[in-house]
Amino acid sequence: MKPFMDKDFLLSTETAKTLFHEAAENCPIIDYHCHINPKEIFEDRHYDSITQVWLGGDHYKWRLMRCAGVSEKFITGDASDHEKFLAWAKVLGRAIGNPLYHWSHLELRRFFGYEGVLNEKTAEDVWNLANEKLHQKNFGVRDLINMSNVETICTTDDPVDSLEWHEKLAADKSFKTTVIPAWRPDKAMNIEKPTWPDYIAKLSEVSGVKIDSFAKLKDALKIRMDYFAKHGCKLSDHGLDYVMYAPTTDDVIESIFSARLRNQIPDKDAQAKFKTAFMLFVAKEYHARGWVMQLHYGCRRDNNPPMFDKLGPDTGYDCVDNTAPSTQTAAFLGALEKTHELPKTILYSLNGNDNSAIDTMAGCFQSDEAVSKIQHGSAWWFEDHLDGMTNQMKTLASLGYLAGFVGMLTDSRSFLSYPRHELFRRILCRILGEWVEEGLYPDDMETLKSIVADISYNNAKKYFNFAQKN
Repeated sequence: MKPFMDKDFLLSTETAKTLFHEAAENCPIIDYHCHINPKEIFEDRHYDSITQVWLGGDHYKWRLMRCAGVSEKFITGDASDHEKFLAWAKVLGRAIGNPLYHWSHLELRRFFGYEGVLNEKTAEDVWNLANEKLHQKNFGVRDLINMSNVETICTTDDPVDSLEWHEKLAADKSFKTTVIPAWRPDKAMNIEKPTWPDYIAKLSEVSGVKIDSFAKLKDALKIRMDYFAKHGCKLSDHGLDYVMYAPTTDDVIESIFSARLRNQIPDKDAQAKFKTAFMLFVAKEYHARGWVMQLHYGCRRDNNPPMFDKLGPDTGYDCVDNTAPSTQTAAFLGALEKTHELPKTILYSLNGNDNSAIDTMAGCFQSDEAVSKIQHGSAWWFEDHLDGMTNQMKTLASLGYLAGFVGMLTDSRSFLSYPRHELFRRILCRILGEWVEEGLYPDDMETLKSIVADISYNNAKKYFNFAQKN
């Protein structure tokens, strides 16, 4: 019987062990997509308890606790931090097969030096150990980042954001990690949302452009893109139901826009036309600026109306959607390629059944502009576990070019999530090691190590054109 989570955790062959320990383990982390708060980095936030840093805002854990029948009082309610932690520990101790079991124990080991397991019996000891460490002066947010060897962080930022905390971090030479914004313009695109008119008014104010037409919206967005670029932005991110492609004329788009300003919410057909025009515009701007476009799709959000009304979005009530038509995605990419304005693009679907579609689609649009210009993004959200990551990488290897993959990201709101990169690297080495020892690839350690180091670190740095902070 193998011990639980020892130094060779998941490394099932001698080749895998060599690859991980000699090529992957010590690579710096480039976290090119996350949802952490740059203000907390600049202010070097210190947490009062492990509950705050571990359970606060983590809808992955909230969802699992609900599955185990835990009262909402101990999830998002008014229970104390101590009570919430004890409730979580009880659930985690029985969460066999769930990726949170691996994530959580890796985090306890890497940040708190705890080599045991967390369950109902050990909860009090872990609570005391973790909180004692968190109360130390050298255990703030910046220390957690430094402990994880994080070289670059890309936060997720709205076009109206002032980026003041990015400015302050860039000027702070004492902090070596580069923190740059990533452009997330969903609120400007989601014309059907009740909050859209108020958002457009805010964008008008920030950009200095009176947005009374789609043409003026584009002007305002270009001004804000220029502002983001001055703050180091090199990539965008979009959260889509699916990648729509419903082209129409400029006159139709202006008519849809004008009607919405008169509080007429467009129907589904008009929404699709507007969002297509919006995405074609921003994608061409990304190409002109050399930015990477990230498209996240295949999620049906906010499925529990009473809990959405109570807690809002991103609280654990989303699910995988089966609507991700590759015909429209391919047509969208093809329209951009037709005018030679297709930017480097990363495609993520929440539905693992889309893996083959993504990889074959990406192969239609590769070019010598970049190694793997169109990327199949790392297994996302409900797929970031052993099977999900394995399937994503094996499909990419079968239908594309695994050696060109830009690797893992945290997609997290927690500063304890960086061991996700470690788990990913272990799974990568496990896959390659098994292929070698089954005779499917030669025992060429020089090449294998370079592939592992590239996927773990080098490819992302080159693909996004990241530079280290001076």
